[in-house]
Amino acid sequence: MKFYSLNSKAPEVSFETAVVNGIAPDKGLYFPEKINPLSRSFFEEIEHLSNEEIAFTAIRQFVVGTLPDDVLKAILKEVLDFEFPVVEITPSIGTLELFHGPTMAFKDVGARFMAQCLGYFSRANTKEITVLVATSGDTGGAVANGFLGVEGVKVVILYPSGKVSDIQERQLTTLGQNITALKVDGTFDDCQAMVKNAFLDNDLLTHMKLTSANSINVARWLPQLFYFLFAYKQAKSKGKELIFSVPSGNFGNICAGLVAQRLGMPVNHFIAATNVNDTVPQFMLTKEYSPKPSTATISNAMDVGDPSNFIRIRHLFQDDFEALKKNLSSYSFNDEQTKEALKEIYTIDGYIADPHGAVGYLGLKKYQERHPNTYGIFLETAHPVKFLDIVEETLAEKLEIPVQIQKVMGKTKKSTKISTYQNLKDFLMTS
Repeated sequence: MKFYSLNSKAPEVSFETAVVNGIAPDKGLYFPEKINPLSRSFFEEIEHLSNEEIAFTAIRQFVVGTLPDDVLKAILKEVLDFEFPVVEITPSIGTLELFHGPTMAFKDVGARFMAQCLGYFSRANTKEITVLVATSGDTGGAVANGFLGVEGVKVVILYPSGKVSDIQERQLTTLGQNITALKVDGTFDDCQAMVKNAFLDNDLLTHMKLTSANSINVARWLPQLFYFLFAYKQAKSKGKELIFSVPSGNFGNICAGLVAQRLGMPVNHFIAATNVNDTVPQFMLTKEYSPKPSTATISNAMDVGDPSNFIRIRHLFQDDFEALKKNLSSYSFNDEQTKEALKEIYTIDGYIADPHGAVGYLGLKKYQERHPNTYGIFLETAHPVKFLDIVEETLAEKLEIPVQIQKVMGKTKKSTKISTYQNLKDFLMTS
């Protein structure tokens, strides 16, 4: 399988090169040359397959020729060592819990898969690879944990000062070893702009080998399609049209879901639920894509004003707006609505969601107003304890701290403050 740049001005490359480069030389995102549908029997018999078997069948076509089958199976065994349950909220609504991994966020799968891939690729390389990543919340912790101790790989994480939760910050600033955290005086968009500038800087690129672990990287992005297949396996018996509502920031997760649909998964519709950072909801209303500076919210992992992966979604539908609209709806909600949703979910079933899951729930409810005969699954992308203050204050409930979080609570945070791209460049050139 080859991967090509969406800017169409760079040569096609292997999966390995796409992963190591992160972004194409023409600064476009990589995209697989084709997406071959899986067999009908795969979906008919999916409830009899293990998660590892499902994942292997789904992703093999994208990595064949680069990762031998035995290596891929070993990676998946390492990556998928926790559960992905669909928990029923009402007879027509379930939530897919994606927070049972080591950092209690959905990004654990993609980060660990990419780390394992880079570890395998770097076995024959003498030059160290630096993974440069911007985070609006959970990416940093997942990447830090996934890459911790991986030989030949150094990780530098940029995060916006004061705009991630205390637990999120601890997960990316307390590990040490090959992980470094840079606290940026600015927003997530500023962090992401610095990362993109680094990939345009020839001085830097001649000095070091850079790659990214944001969802722009194919090894971070593609494994997220597993979630939707795991959910379909559990929801298939409902006998209703299946829809997914995905809390969306950089739009990598929902894009992976649309790839799963392209693989043949029987799913009727996707809802991209956002907070007030409503660039995509506005696009779906006006057909005009107008990125804007991000606004801070209580669902901070979605505070993205110019989502990188939306170009992949548009490309998947060949920029045919009507075709896209048949498969995707998008709605935005503010913090007050999010808090009310947290209360509503808790009142229905005693279920405690996080703010991102609550936004997903709101998107699902809005779509189901006009499409009641559906079974909807909203993605619960992070454990509510990662947003402890907001959830406890909103629900007037005390949350139990899971073991994964207790591990970082007593550790000292360590980060370096920067405010400009030049600060980042100077740091990278001298570190």
